[in-house]
Amino acid sequence: MYITNMLKNKFLSLIFFFIITFSASFIGGFATIKYKEPWYSTLIKPTFNPPDWIFAPVWTTLYLMMALAIWLFWHSKNKDTGTIVIYFIHIIFNTTWSIVFFVFHKIFIAFVILLILIGLIIVLIVRFRRVNLFSFYLMIPYLLWCTFALTLNVTLLYLN
Repeated sequence: MYITNMLKNKFLSLIFFFIITFSASFIGGFATIKYKEPWYSTLIKPTFNPPDWIFAPVWTTLYLMMALAIWLFWHSKNKDTGTIVIYFIHIIFNTTWSIVFFVFHKIFIAFVILLILIGLIIVLIVRFRRVNLFSFYLMIPYLLWCTFALTLNVTLLYLN
């Protein structure tokens, strides 16, 4: 009951959704930094693999957009709690990819997780579109980046 009342407050709910969303960023970033090397450097990468420095600003921007999208959705007139649950499940898959890929070095399992994640993003986008167009638009770059990440993941699987 306390959380529901807290989430009615726009400022507190913004903080709540930022904490949830950026927790995924923190966990994924920690897994990446701690376990990426030397394993990742030994992989054969495609020519279209971005330089390492690009990932942090891109993901930070995407997490910001995701948090704003769910917050705007939450404060929409016709919101539904099912979409919020899907958002939280999607955050778990988002975090799990980094752990599976960088900690356990399981490229194929990471590929499967990414497929599920993209499916969840598409579901969120469809649900957001029905209720809040700005939330819908905020999720498009995330879908595009994850689709690119899927292409990288498949290529890494093939090359290695």
